[in-house]
Amino acid sequence: MNRANHKHALAFVFITVLIDMAGFAIIMPVLPKLIVELTGENLANAALWAGALMTSFAVMQFLFAPLIGNLSDRFGRRPVLLLSLAGFGVNYALMAFAPTLAWLFLGRLVAGIFGATFSTANAFIADISPPEKRAANFGLMGAAFGVGFIIGPVLGGLLGNEFGTRAPFFAASALALLNLCFGYFVLPETLPLQKRRPFEWRRANPFGAFAHLAARPVVLGLAMVMLIFGIAHQVYPSVWAFYTIEKFAWSERDIGLSLGAVGVVFGIGQIFLIRWAIPRFGEIKSAAFGLLVLGCAYLAYGLITAGWQMYLVILLSMFSSLAGPAINGIMSNRTAEDEQGELQGALASIAAIGAIIGPFLFTGLFGVFGKKDAAIYFPGAPFLGASVITIIALVVFLVVAAKMRRDHKIAE
Repeated sequence: MNRANHKHALAFVFITVLIDMAGFAIIMPVLPKLIVELTGENLANAALWAGALMTSFAVMQFLFAPLIGNLSDRFGRRPVLLLSLAGFGVNYALMAFAPTLAWLFLGRLVAGIFGATFSTANAFIADISPPEKRAANFGLMGAAFGVGFIIGPVLGGLLGNEFGTRAPFFAASALALLNLCFGYFVLPETLPLQKRRPFEWRRANPFGAFAHLAARPVVLGLAMVMLIFGIAHQVYPSVWAFYTIEKFAWSERDIGLSLGAVGVVFGIGQIFLIRWAIPRFGEIKSAAFGLLVLGCAYLAYGLITAGWQMYLVILLSMFSSLAGPAINGIMSNRTAEDEQGELQGALASIAAIGAIIGPFLFTGLFGVFGKKDAAIYFPGAPFLGASVITIIALVVFLVVAAKMRRDHKIAE
C-alpha cells in the first residue's frame, strides 16, 4: 500500500471509530429516562435494567468478536468493517421504535454481533503501522474514541431535551449508515493477499482465541491487565447518567455536556499526551502512570459533593489516557503480522468479558447504595469499586512489567 492509501486508511478508521463511539454514546443521556418510561421503575431499579442491557451486548460481542477477527485475517479488513457498520446502522433504527424493554434487549443482542468495529479497526492500525509507531497510532484510535464521546453525549443530550428519548437512536443510525457510504467509496484494503491465512474454527471462538494469548505469557498477563482495567472502565457507561441524576439532579443536557467534557480531555490525552510521553518515558512507565491516575480519579468521582467538581476530576483523568494504547502497543509488537486480527479479536472478547461483569457490578452497587431509603445511602459506591479494581490492574501490570525486564536481561 502506498503512502496516500495509508493516510486514507488511517483517516477512515479514525472516522469510523469516532462515529461508532458517537452512535453508542449518543443514547447515554436519554437511557435512564427511556427505561423509566418503558418499565415504570424508580431510578435505582432502572439502573439495574441498564446494566442488563449492556451485559446482553457484551455477551454477544464476547461470542462473536473472535469470529469477526479471524474473518478479517482471512478475507481482509474492508468487507468485515463495512458489514459491521451496516449492522449497526440498521440496528439503531430498529431500536428507535422500541415499544417495550424486550425490544431494546433484542436490539442490543444484534448490535453485539456486529460490535467488532473497534477490534477490526485496531487490526487496520497494526497492518499499516511500523512497530515503533503502533502505540501512538493506537492512541490515535483512542482519540477518535474520545472525540466520539464528545459529539455523541452532547448531541444526544440536546436531541433528548428537544425531541424526546427516541431522537438520539435515529441520529445514531444515520451516523453509522453515513460512515458506511463513506467507507464504501474511500476505504482501501490494508491486508494483502499474501499475508492472509485460512479461516479456522478453533481460532474463531472465544476460547480458542485465548490459546493465542496462553502461548505468550507476557501477552497473556497484559491481557489480564486489560480485562481488570476494562471492568473498572465500565463504570462510565453503566452509572454516570444515573449517578449524576441522583446526586446532582442533572438533566439530559447536563449529562451530555459532562460526558462531552470527558471526551475532550480523553481526546487531548490520546492525540498529544501519548505522543509526548511514550518516546520520553516508554510504554511501561506511561501505562503504569495512567493506571495510577485513573484509580485516583475514580476515587475522587465517588467522594465529590458538588457537580462542578466533576469537571476538575475529568481534567485530572487526562493522564489516564496513556494506559490503554501503551499496553496495546506492547502486545501488538509481540505478535506476528498475520495474527494481528486474531490478537485484536481476543482482546475484544476480553473487553466483552469486562463489559459483562462491569455493568452488573456497578449498577448493582448503585441499586443497593443509590436508593434514598438504603441502610447506607452512598450513590458514589460504584466509583469507589472502580478505583479498587484499577489499583489491582496496576499491581498486576507491575508484576508483568517486572517479568518483561527479567526476560530482556536474560536475552541480552
